[in-house]
Amino acid sequence: MEKKLQNPIVICVLALLCCALWGSAFPCIKIGYEWMEIEGTGSQILFAGYRFFLSGVLTFVLGCLLERRILRMKRENFGVIFRQGVLQTTIQYVCFYIGLAHTTGAKGSIINASNAFVSIVAAHYMIRSERMTWKKGLGCILGLAGVVLVNLEPGGFGGGFRFLGEGMVLLCTIAYGVSTVLLKIISDRESPMTITAYQTLIGSVLLIVTGWCLHGEVSVNTWKSSALLFYMALLSTVAFSLWTLLLKYNPVGKVAVYGFTIPIFGVLLSGILLGETIFSVKYVAALIFVSGGVILVNRNDAGKQNRDDVSSRNQ
Repeated sequence: MEKKLQNPIVICVLALLCCALWGSAFPCIKIGYEWMEIEGTGSQILFAGYRFFLSGVLTFVLGCLLERRILRMKRENFGVIFRQGVLQTTIQYVCFYIGLAHTTGAKGSIINASNAFVSIVAAHYMIRSERMTWKKGLGCILGLAGVVLVNLEPGGFGGGFRFLGEGMVLLCTIAYGVSTVLLKIISDRESPMTITAYQTLIGSVLLIVTGWCLHGEVSVNTWKSSALLFYMALLSTVAFSLWTLLLKYNPVGKVAVYGFTIPIFGVLLSGILLGETIFSVKYVAALIFVSGGVILVNRNDAGKQNRDDVSSRNQ
């Protein structure tokens, strides 16, 4: 299992699957707002809470079936998993929805997509074996350039910097980037399914309470809205479980850099599901930039792995 999950092709396929699923969440969220009559930040946070609570339940049930046991976290790990739930689920999404309500979609998307860069920088300081290199840095710059191209719209970057807007999205990005590294650090303490299930349940309960405190309302009273909510919960279950598994056996940078493809998938799937225009030169150029960034970061890690293998054989 470990060697298979360290295969570059397997990493690429699974990471892109995760990013495609997360990318599909963008148009699905827009559809969900319409079908469930969601208006205002409180209702958006409550919607996220319901989605992740259902995802946590699905992950728990699936984990029990796959591991043939009741998923129980060790008592000594409650603190770190609680911290993970607060950081990766609660803080991230509260900041995201508040920030998105006070900034443009273009600026929000670009700041949020820089979480891959934040993850790689955080790993440099938090994990001794994962140092920043010029290839990683250049790969991140290329990836971010691709995201900028996707969101390039007239007037999309005006308005300056506001704490409740760009500042909150930046806090969301930092929370996600740091939580990705922390997830890597704690991945040896529990199974990926156990970590994902409990951190999602903890974070979602806090989101639901926050949504209630902000007087949020969500109406899930049709089969379409129920099916959509179930799909969004399922995509989170699959994506977060696979992502945690990849981080367990691979360097943070090698996995996190694929996060730059999420906005690309978001744009493509929005075109398919919402009828938005997607075929233009800038999207092709964005895909080239993001692909170049992914290749650079992974070539860097592959070279390091080869040197480590040679060194271990010579000892």
